[in-house]
Amino acid sequence: MVERYVLAVDQGTSSTRCILFDHGGRLVAVTQREHKQHFPKPGWVEHDAVEIWHNLERIVPEALAQAGATPDQIVALGIANQRETTVLWDRHTGRPVSRAVVWQDTRTDAFVDELSRSPDGQTVRQRCGLPPATYFSAPKVRWLLDHTPGLRERAERGDVLFGTMESWLIWNLTGGPDGGRHVTDVTNASRTLLMDLTTLNWHDELLTIFGVPRQMLPEIRPRHSAWPGGFCPACASRPRWATSKPRCSGRPASTRGTPSARTARAASCSSTPATS
Repeated sequence: MVERYVLAVDQGTSSTRCILFDHGGRLVAVTQREHKQHFPKPGWVEHDAVEIWHNLERIVPEALAQAGATPDQIVALGIANQRETTVLWDRHTGRPVSRAVVWQDTRTDAFVDELSRSPDGQTVRQRCGLPPATYFSAPKVRWLLDHTPGLRERAERGDVLFGTMESWLIWNLTGGPDGGRHVTDVTNASRTLLMDLTTLNWHDELLTIFGVPRQMLPEIRPRHSAWPGGFCPACASRPRWATSKPRCSGRPASTRGTPSARTARAASCSSTPATS
């Protein structure tokens, strides 16, 4: 019987780690690659989202080689990620419009202070259960839209996408500009200040407060759900290391953002040979 493996990706603030587990839950391989921290100004912290994606492309084959496994033996892939770090990228080219703004970044402190003192600050608390803070994603998106010439117009046309790291990686794993799935889960969406805790959907009033066009937002999916089209966004892939295109067996996909003790939960998928 051919051994099957679950692949866990831990995309953290300082590095990306790939962990391979066998059918019995035993750890059989670990690979890791750090990415550069950018500090262009006091209080600013940035990451290169393309570097992080390329690191993932490198460490997955390394983990497979450690275990003596092949890509078609991977039956599932789970992602854990740094939650609030914000990436904006071009839908058509896949290129980020800037470096990712990291959760530690405080460039939005003036906007957040003003918002906190206004009635809108209380609305934010009531709708999403969190206080306005530089930590969360929405102020970072607002800052990028306000400070990048032409970016708001592109976002309103639907040409620019927003996501935290799991959305960025899933979009690339599932095809990128060639039909990549733009999704997130409720746990990551809840850390943006844009999701209504009652409906678990993006809320128009919050979008208006932060000036974020709905067109740029990922679809919010439950962490455990069947994904449309027969693909698991956490595992269907076309990176260079893949030789098969996993398709769902009808079981749910799973992603999780856990900023302290990051663990990945994976979905079960069956693999069929790739046709492209």
